[in-house]
Amino acid sequence: MHVLMNLSEFNQSDLCEHFSCPERSVSPAVYILLYVCSAAVVLLRVCGNLLVIISVFHFKQLHTPTNMLVLSLAVSDFLIGALVMPPVLIWTTESCWIFDNCYCISFFVINYILTSLSIYHIALIAVDRYLALSNPFLYTNTISTRTMSIVVSSDWCACLVYNAALFYFNGSLTSSVMCPGECHLFLNEVSSVVDLVITFIFPLSVIIIFYTLVFVIAKKHATAIRELNNHTWLKTQKITSHSMKSERKAAKVLGILVSVFLVCLLPYVIYSLLGDVIELQTETFLKVFIVAYFNSTINPVIYALFYPWFRKTIKLIITLQIFQADSALINILS
Repeated sequence: MHVLMNLSEFNQSDLCEHFSCPERSVSPAVYILLYVCSAAVVLLRVCGNLLVIISVFHFKQLHTPTNMLVLSLAVSDFLIGALVMPPVLIWTTESCWIFDNCYCISFFVINYILTSLSIYHIALIAVDRYLALSNPFLYTNTISTRTMSIVVSSDWCACLVYNAALFYFNGSLTSSVMCPGECHLFLNEVSSVVDLVITFIFPLSVIIIFYTLVFVIAKKHATAIRELNNHTWLKTQKITSHSMKSERKAAKVLGILVSVFLVCLLPYVIYSLLGDVIELQTETFLKVFIVAYFNSTINPVIYALFYPWFRKTIKLIITLQIFQADSALINILS
């Protein structure tokens, strides 16, 4: 997640005092355990998103508009796991930034772009599901795989342009490393507020609003089905039962989506808002950093494992059946 620091109230000596590397006194066994756990977290994130990427990319039946968003989300989360998470976890374990200044700058550039992409992909999925449920006929006729590919490409370009502008107008990228063993990007007050609104408040509002609308529409549909079934109870009892189960499942999934997003990202927002009144400590914002990344780590679980086809594709991938002839045409939606 973005680490936003206001540089206006501190000079370099103050910053080095606040961000001095603490001495870590842990036993070799604990030290090794920390690295093993870190490697497991990275591996889980990378492999989970890689399975989603292979599944959607390989099987023709999964080439749908919604799955194009899922695929792009998995790509951004995969790159976060491969490029951003390892240095963050090493930084946390060592309590110091052990890499050089150039890598620090690269780390922040990649981090800002990929985390913005991940959050906005979740918002786009919320909008996509609302459009598909509110007017399914119009959605089917107007939203194609090609159209969604254009939307995804535009999202990537917009995030690249926004972050490039943020770094350019802030002008502090070259000051990312100001103290030995530290790596921070310092934004001015205006940039901090703008980035907070664009990368969190706006997409979060979109997610909450559209998922609420999805839940309301799903509930209306289930109510309509029950009323219709009252006239033909003997023939459609199973349909009624199924609609009620679908309603409960929709409520559960939507609750998980919004709750996980809030739980993971609210600590970052609180820390960003209170950055001027609380003591700036490396360990504190690193913990916030990791909690924020946890949201993207479980995205494959939320957006893929709820789909029955994903369990089938995992089996086909693990057993290497995807290398067989015509495996892309296997029926996995039945």
